[in-house]
Amino acid sequence: MTNPAAAAAATAPHEANAHANQFALLGQRRFAPFFWTQFAGAANDNLFKFAFTVMVTYQLQLSWMPPAMAGLAIGALFILPFLLFSATAGQLTDKFDKTKMIRFVKNLEIAIMLLAAWGFVRADAVVLLGCVFLMGLHSTLFGPVKFAYLPQVLDARELTGGNGMVEMGTFVAILLGQVAGGLLVALPQVGHTTVAVACVLLALAGRGVAQAIPAAPATDPGLVINWNPFSETWRNLKLAHGNIVVFRSLLGISWMWFFGAVFLSQFPSFAKEVLHGDEQVASLLLVVFSVGIGIGSLLCETLSRRQVEIGLVPLGAIGMSVFAIDLYFASRALPPVAVMGLGTFVSQAAHWRVMADLALLSLFAGLYSVPMYALIQLRSQPTHRARIIAANNILNALFMIGSSVIAGALLGAGFTIPQIFLFTGIANAVVAFYIFMLVPEYLLRFIAWLLSHFVYRFEIKGDEHIPTEGAAVLVCNHVSFIDAILLMAASPRPIRFIMDHRIFKVPVLGWLFKLAKAIPIAPQKEDPAAYEAAFAKALQVLREGDLLAIFPEGAITRDGKLQPFKGGVMKIIESARAEGIEPPVVPMALTNLWGSYFSRIELRGGQNVAMAKPFRRGFYSRVGLNVGHAVPTADVRPETLQQRVSGLLGA
Repeated sequence: MTNPAAAAAATAPHEANAHANQFALLGQRRFAPFFWTQFAGAANDNLFKFAFTVMVTYQLQLSWMPPAMAGLAIGALFILPFLLFSATAGQLTDKFDKTKMIRFVKNLEIAIMLLAAWGFVRADAVVLLGCVFLMGLHSTLFGPVKFAYLPQVLDARELTGGNGMVEMGTFVAILLGQVAGGLLVALPQVGHTTVAVACVLLALAGRGVAQAIPAAPATDPGLVINWNPFSETWRNLKLAHGNIVVFRSLLGISWMWFFGAVFLSQFPSFAKEVLHGDEQVASLLLVVFSVGIGIGSLLCETLSRRQVEIGLVPLGAIGMSVFAIDLYFASRALPPVAVMGLGTFVSQAAHWRVMADLALLSLFAGLYSVPMYALIQLRSQPTHRARIIAANNILNALFMIGSSVIAGALLGAGFTIPQIFLFTGIANAVVAFYIFMLVPEYLLRFIAWLLSHFVYRFEIKGDEHIPTEGAAVLVCNHVSFIDAILLMAASPRPIRFIMDHRIFKVPVLGWLFKLAKAIPIAPQKEDPAAYEAAFAKALQVLREGDLLAIFPEGAITRDGKLQPFKGGVMKIIESARAEGIEPPVVPMALTNLWGSYFSRIELRGGQNVAMAKPFRRGFYSRVGLNVGHAVPTADVRPETLQQRVSGLLGA
């Protein structure tokens, strides 16, 4: 399988790990032109749509499209192409060079904006409605390219930061586009002409920047295009369902769009009917929401140690529910007053709680969505990654339509807007819990993330030696009952562990390891069948190209010292080699865990026991993991591995 960063190697041979953080990507050709192309496109979409919405709401008197229907009609026309053409867009992106696709889409945008400019100058709503549909088509074609391009030019450790930057840039562009559209179209006498010129200039700017994007070769050039959008849509959804973790992540992202659409669609009514504010207050809510999303997206890289950390997804889901529910309590009892301007609104303390809820709700939505997008990019096969993204766009559109229908039904049934927010917050908690039970990897990584960030100061050295793809065997010293959880926190990929069957009887930890599908092993003399079954399952893990971890000492140390390695690792390696599998063996060493609450340091009744004194070593103590270079299977010996791990303990 091709390294995801290989396509960018020709233009940026040493850029992949050259940057210290996500902002440094803006100084690199493989990312910066793409970022600004995407930024210009999102800004233009929203400048055009918002200016048109304001025009038909306040300036034109159209008997066939009353102002109350304008926003709904424009939104529906924009989403329709996502349903009709996403499947085709995914195929085109997989078949052709992604940079050529981007430039084609930007050429199309120029043509659409020239037509829209004519529509604005003539104040022709029919032409502009046609352009709304065409801009939806433009966004449909760009969607798969947007998310399939990044994993082709960024490595696994940059995906979270890159996605965070794109997500932040998108919401800032949406905000600026809407503000500019509203201001420009309202200019006396010259408003329509000014919007027309601005739309064309933004399209030209986007196309100009796109010229600097380096080549991103096709991942499936032999693909035969199926032009039937309905059969291909169904095929894309089936293709996505082939990887159940990816498919359920698609559903998780689509739910986030459902959740966000409820709030965004209700902002004008919420500002007017509940907060008693004017149009500027509605704009403020949009600003607060967009800034929150941007901050949450940017925080992902910092909170994830620059890896794809899906442990942030449950954290995001919890925050979304907590602050959506609190928004109900913050807004339900506001007294009816005369319509307030922006200054009066922000001067009242009760409104700051509302804005804080919105900001934090959207911040956690950023924490929720960015790792999910990165996971889909990382786990999807490169040859049909764009079609997976296309399937996601189809689901997103369906969920957003469902959001509008359900919100409308609730309003029709007599629900107030704060009650709809409450309903959405509770529904989010239920849906998130269901997803995390279906895909326990999210919950496990969340627990590992909490443990490694708030219980211990967990420092990892050499994590670049953990393979980002393919089968591998990880061998590590065994110091405590939570060794496996800390290894989970260090790896961007799921790990299957071989563990002593007795650890599964430990309360809570046993449940977690069962959830992680850890493989129980018993001594051969005690239970020969369980012993052989463990090695059979371990071999299956390697056959499937996954990571397998084993603690070769066979038990948790009782004196803090490294115990002799047993021969189980050799049995696994020899069985794998017999089937033509040559998994590298990666040595690891956990440091400073001896003496912690979970290590067997306490002496009780002549036995060394763990979990006896909760704050034995204080709180937030420093622990570490040192990862060494992989050992080729031909050189693997228990004593060699023990020496490697012993050396890492002193590193």
